[in-house]
Amino acid sequence: MNKTLVIASAGFLCIVLVLAAGCTQPATPPVTPTPTPVETTVLTTTTSTPTTVLSTPGPTQTLPDNWNIEVQVQSNGLSYDPQIIVSCQGGKGLNFIQQIDVTVTGSDGVVVTGVMKKPLYKGQEISLRSTNAPGLKDRAEIWATDPQGEKVKIYDAYVPFRQY
Repeated sequence: MNKTLVIASAGFLCIVLVLAAGCTQPATPPVTPTPTPVETTVLTTTTSTPTTVLSTPGPTQTLPDNWNIEVQVQSNGLSYDPQIIVSCQGGKGLNFIQQIDVTVTGSDGVVVTGVMKKPLYKGQEISLRSTNAPGLKDRAEIWATDPQGEKVKIYDAYVPFRQY
């Protein structure tokens, strides 16, 4: 009977140790995959005859407050791959604006266009070719299409290659 008690006690001890080992592991919540936004940027390039004179940036319009959208325009400053980066910074109109059209006219006369389509989100960006000629600036124009289908010019300015 002594052998039976020792074997039963050893078996019970093993079961307790196995259960205790499983209970001491930290609980890890299930990993939920984050949805990857689908990039809906369309790039088109239109080449025109090179000119050294750029047209002067014109007036811009203001969207109504409930359709307002913020954009940031800057050059990457890289001489081997010059790009102008336009990024959506959010705003009340993020869900209402249909698309954002971007046109970059380089100082060499080349015109490059791109489109950011719905769904727009904060941090969405488009990168277009620019020039790196010292002293010359590229012109960026941005239009937002409002819910009524009208295009509103929200940005029109020169973008310098580098700022010091």
